[in-house]
Amino acid sequence: MWLAAQGRLASQPRLGRQGRVVGADLLTVAVDGLRPSLALGERVALLKPIGPTVAEAVSIGRNGARCVVFGEIGQVAAGDVAEVVESQSLAVCDGWRGRVVDPMGNPLDRLGPLPQALTARAARAAAPPAATRQRLGPATGVGVRVLDAFCTLREGQRLGLFAASGIGKSTLLATLARAAAFDTVVLGLIGERGRELREFIEDDLGPEGLARSVVVCATSDAPAATRREAGYAALAIAEYFRDAGQRVLLLLDSVTRFALACREIGLAAGEPPATRGYPPSVFRELPALLERAGPGGPGAGSITALLTVLVEGDDHDEPIADAVRGILDGHVVLDRRIAESGRYPAVDVLRSLSRSVPGCLTPDQARLARRARQVLALRDEVADLVRLGAYRAGADTAVDEALRLAPRVEALLHQARGEVSTLEEAFAGLAVAINDAPA
Repeated sequence: MWLAAQGRLASQPRLGRQGRVVGADLLTVAVDGLRPSLALGERVALLKPIGPTVAEAVSIGRNGARCVVFGEIGQVAAGDVAEVVESQSLAVCDGWRGRVVDPMGNPLDRLGPLPQALTARAARAAAPPAATRQRLGPATGVGVRVLDAFCTLREGQRLGLFAASGIGKSTLLATLARAAAFDTVVLGLIGERGRELREFIEDDLGPEGLARSVVVCATSDAPAATRREAGYAALAIAEYFRDAGQRVLLLLDSVTRFALACREIGLAAGEPPATRGYPPSVFRELPALLERAGPGGPGAGSITALLTVLVEGDDHDEPIADAVRGILDGHVVLDRRIAESGRYPAVDVLRSLSRSVPGCLTPDQARLARRARQVLALRDEVADLVRLGAYRAGADTAVDEALRLAPRVEALLHQARGEVSTLEEAFAGLAVAINDAPA
């Protein structure tokens, strides 16, 4: 009899945890009546005739939970049923390469349903334990001479691209996406213009680049929760391929817009603005996201990450840029003055740094890079005197040499859009320029 009763109970539809919407504003909804109460990070489906809208709890109080909505909030009304659902997970598999998806794992490319793995991955996860992570791998060429020669990357490194708007960050990312040293590229477009998605895929990536890439996109008009989720989804997808033993290149554009989405959510949850309007949770979310990139544990591959940071008003000490610079393994500064002079990529060599360089260059390569930096630094130091006619050739042999060699180094740093070089070619060209040998 007891077994029969169990069978009848199992066949009955299960009632989920349900509550009601008791309030809403432009960014969040208030949900009450759930027993037990929602926990931070739990998600509910707001049931509407036109279909459910998912929301996530970001603040818990005596009068229920306040949730940020992933979809349109305009259709939500007081009294709507809110039912608890499972947290976001992504059933990533090899078949995702060549596809464009949204942060929830839905296809955006009209190529049909995505293939699904048997086991899904949580979009939010902890970084591999620090004590068991592998060390950075060997030097890796990324196809851009100025980066290969002066900010050499190692496999598993995380490097930030810092620039104001309109200096060529996205164009540089397109070149990096074609780097041949990686098995899979994961590209996260967070808060970008909607029209740029197809342009980037069709003009910059091209069919060959897209075939080994997964693109995650949340445009600038998407809700803050969706834009924030794009960062987590891109990391989860990259982690799948890393755990499969692959060398993954992760490109995020941009970390700043991820932080702005976190700021919107934190302020809506009632956090106080602490640093230039950013609530404290933003500076917890940034390392939680970025530390997931890098080398994996024993037997795993690596995630080499290149992340753009949009500095406000060319202020490289603003809170997000300062925080990200302290987390990453190096920074590349793109300068508007260099861009306006016509050199692409507009990398300011003297302000850019890769912290992994001492461990990956040969003595000859390190000597070349150091000598080239000295030449460019001395040229910049006397540039005003030369323009004013206050310096005469022959007054200082070191200055004369810098003025003669700097244009050769600058010519090497210029790279046409779509042109790809190798690590060996970068240092060979630098040797020709610095040693003043015949080109």
